[in-house]
Amino acid sequence: MRSTMDPWRRRQLGFVLLSAMWSLASAVTRYSIPEEIPVGTVIANIATDLGLDTHSLLERKVKLDYIHSKKYLEINENTGELFISEKIDREHLCPAKTSSFCFLKMDVIIESPIRIFNIELEIMDINDNAPQFRRERIPLDISESATPGERFSLTNAVDADVGENSIETYYLSDSDRFTIEIQSGSDGTKYVDLVLKASLDREKQAVHKLTLTAVDGGVPARSGTASIIIQVLDTNDNAPQFDRQVYSVDLIENAPIGTLVMQLNATDLDEGVNAEVIYSFTLYTSEKTQEKFSLDPNSGEIRVKDMIDFEEVKSFEMYVEAKDKAVNPLSGQCKILVFITDLNDNRPEITIKSFQSSIKEIDPVGTVIAVISVSDRDSGDNGKVDLSIHNAEILPFALNKSSEDFFELIVTESLDRELKNSYDITLYVTDRGTPPLTDNETISLTIQDVNDNAPTFPESFYTITLMENNEPGALLASLTAHDPDLHENQYIVYFIIEKEIANTSMSMLFSINPENGNLYALRTFDYEREKEFLFHIEARDSGVPPLSSNMTVHIIILDQNDNTPLIVSPWRPQGAVIEEVISRSSDKGSLVTKVIALDADSMQNSRITYQFLQITDTTLFSLDQYNGEIRTNRMFSYRDPRHQRLVIIARDNGDPPRSATVTIKISTVEQVVTQFTETTEVPIEYDLFTDLNLYLLIGLGSVLFLLLIIILVIIVLKCQEPKPSQAAPQGRNSVSSQRNSSTIADSTLISSDAYWYSLFLAETRKGKVVVRQPLPNGSGFIVSSIPGSAALTETSASRSSTLQESSSDLP
Repeated sequence: MRSTMDPWRRRQLGFVLLSAMWSLASAVTRYSIPEEIPVGTVIANIATDLGLDTHSLLERKVKLDYIHSKKYLEINENTGELFISEKIDREHLCPAKTSSFCFLKMDVIIESPIRIFNIELEIMDINDNAPQFRRERIPLDISESATPGERFSLTNAVDADVGENSIETYYLSDSDRFTIEIQSGSDGTKYVDLVLKASLDREKQAVHKLTLTAVDGGVPARSGTASIIIQVLDTNDNAPQFDRQVYSVDLIENAPIGTLVMQLNATDLDEGVNAEVIYSFTLYTSEKTQEKFSLDPNSGEIRVKDMIDFEEVKSFEMYVEAKDKAVNPLSGQCKILVFITDLNDNRPEITIKSFQSSIKEIDPVGTVIAVISVSDRDSGDNGKVDLSIHNAEILPFALNKSSEDFFELIVTESLDRELKNSYDITLYVTDRGTPPLTDNETISLTIQDVNDNAPTFPESFYTITLMENNEPGALLASLTAHDPDLHENQYIVYFIIEKEIANTSMSMLFSINPENGNLYALRTFDYEREKEFLFHIEARDSGVPPLSSNMTVHIIILDQNDNTPLIVSPWRPQGAVIEEVISRSSDKGSLVTKVIALDADSMQNSRITYQFLQITDTTLFSLDQYNGEIRTNRMFSYRDPRHQRLVIIARDNGDPPRSATVTIKISTVEQVVTQFTETTEVPIEYDLFTDLNLYLLIGLGSVLFLLLIIILVIIVLKCQEPKPSQAAPQGRNSVSSQRNSSTIADSTLISSDAYWYSLFLAETRKGKVVVRQPLPNGSGFIVSSIPGSAALTETSASRSSTLQESSSDLP
């Protein structure tokens, strides 16, 4: 009958069944911890180790199975951490001492979709158990006829720990008759024999009391003791004897219970009751061995008592004692070694016939990576095998059966080395036996690179700040590009894309290391000349053909306080002292002079404040720290000296600040006279061709031009005034009348044209008219400021009251 199911749906159903089957298979994850660690201790992050998403554990309901009705471990569903939930006692979990290894095996079960992971937890032993004797009191009956050197079995101590923490040695208390000898079993167990050193005399001492101490090898060591009570007997002089001291027997594993292992036969030369022998295991025989085998005390038959597993124990040691039934019985001992024969189990095998360990990331889908064969020496269903890929649903590979027991491993999806550069492909082979046996083989595949990625910068636009006056060759930044390719496809060379600024090539200003992208400044920059640069950098790989990308670099030059303020007013030759003259009749708040300083820097570095560095009288003058105006704090008194010396410092706001000073010598006179000589030339001691001096020259020229216009205006006004009807009074009386005149608001002595212009601007802002009048002898000028309203209505009489001082009154 023809199926009505669509072929696409059949393939989809087959893929879902295959994915579900492989989600149940997982590699074993192993951890190692010491026993008895505190509850809550985190062992590992199971989500990280198993490659699971931590955020999905809670939704997928992860859980651990129970072991012996106990849940020793738990998983934190929020973080994926595996921690101790119950105290773990190694001796309880692994009581057998045939192996020093103890493992807890459990399954991690995850739902939605269901997956099972195997976990093995190795429990490492600590020295938490002291040696203990099976009997605290060991009674021994020894005939006085015993000869020196005769050996007697003692109860051996038992230590639940293993390895170095198990029993290491025994000690016997001081005795002149007895000593001990220590023997080791094939499993490392220590046994002790009591050896007679000298003949016994029951009549002298019938009872000997000794102490036997067992010490383990732990750090610190632990110990246990037992008392040995020896009764000296005077009877039977023949002990039962075995025909051999050591017997060796082979036994197949899984032998049925009740199988006869061997029959012992000990003989006694005595007669009657002294010749009747009873067989028993000595205390040297471990409890595990006595659980597996039984001994008939009368016949000496040793039979299988419990199932024998070769994977659990590979050999057994039994120590049997034959004792007669005399009043003072004698005994003989023998050792039986039972070797377990393993059954021949064959696992399936994987053989890699050919393997291509590396392919290019551009190789097409269908490329054959390896040819694999599988085999199994068993027959029937046990010899039929199935081959599969672990996690095939997430790998871009698949198996294609080419012939009987031969498979091809091929590429099923496009590869990208930058996403994943190698794969570990695990192949699983499973036979169809019951239970099935499996084997696996892992092959590593490397993806070769091709030049399919261009270098990329972290940012397309990079801003770099650089302080001016930098050292040539200073490192500005490391502009590193990233190329995910390999080898020559990843080797990047850096270039500056040429661009000229003011006829200067960019490569003359900056340099970039072509190997690591370090950008350097080739010369020192000055913020007052150059404030920023903009250029491009290209990163090019070494592939064939090469790929490249570029980024834009914006370099901003930051200002540094590298220019000292320059005092331009009052102007003076370098190092000279400024001399100013002021009338002693000046009112409080009169402007003495104004200090003006310029700074070529910018922002905070160019903000200048003024302070007195030295002052003759702090109560007489004040200095505006922002505009540099020096004014009188009060009127002059007769006590004030005629000469005042002021040292003013102009300081910028840089870090550290820079400053300049000017010294002003102020002379007080009864009447203000300014000595002015037009032919006086002042030497200039600085370079006229610097930018700052150019600015100063332009400013000074502007001031002189305005001054010339003002002088012309004053000359025109003076020419239009009528001549005074009466000459002004001369001498000191004229000074007194000038001080009382209501039309004159201010009068001061001008030492330079720059200060004349500064005063003119200051007074005109207040609505006053500033007048400069020459002295009659031509030796200077008298400057007066008159309120604007008074200037419009003044009469010729008021004009005639303008202060004039004859040359005879000048100091």
